[in-house]
Amino acid sequence: RYERAQKDGRPAWRATSDRSASMWRRHVDVPSGRLGEVSFSWWVQDIIANANVAQSHLEDAPARVMFAFGGDIQTLPARTRMLFDLAEALTGDRPPFATLIYVWDATAPVGSVIVNPRSDRIRKIVVDSGPTEVRRWRNHRRDLAADFRLAFNEVPGPLTAIAFMTDSDNTQSSALTWYGEVALH
Repeated sequence: RYERAQKDGRPAWRATSDRSASMWRRHVDVPSGRLGEVSFSWWVQDIIANANVAQSHLEDAPARVMFAFGGDIQTLPARTRMLFDLAEALTGDRPPFATLIYVWDATAPVGSVIVNPRSDRIRKIVVDSGPTEVRRWRNHRRDLAADFRLAFNEVPGPLTAIAFMTDSDNTQSSALTWYGEVALH
């Protein structure tokens, strides 16, 4: 559940997850040549102790800020294109060409780049880890294009969507997070 809220005097989106997974997404259209830095913030109540974003059966996180990118789907392997077709048939939405996610993980070291266990077109960069910094605002500023190149070893296409995701379905737990503004610079 996502709702507008205030947290410590700041406007925010409050995300509540109870043994569930969903995201709040906004479509955008930013040409790849205009990609620069991005800033975002989050306030996490608690980590999900037994979660691990590198393992599909434990792939929960209290906080994720996600960036979807366009690209030429025909350049992807046939298996990936078939999975994209299946996802579109099931959900009505075609997956992005690539998704870069900034994530708070329970144990992975900050700076880790993790390939999603279900799709290599989703990569995560750990920007917060463990319980040390919970229950306070964490502010991040990243070079979006450089991080995309780091994660995928390719040049990013246009930015097509930005999303928040707080999920706890795999671990059958709960999570509470507030997200601040996401700004492209």
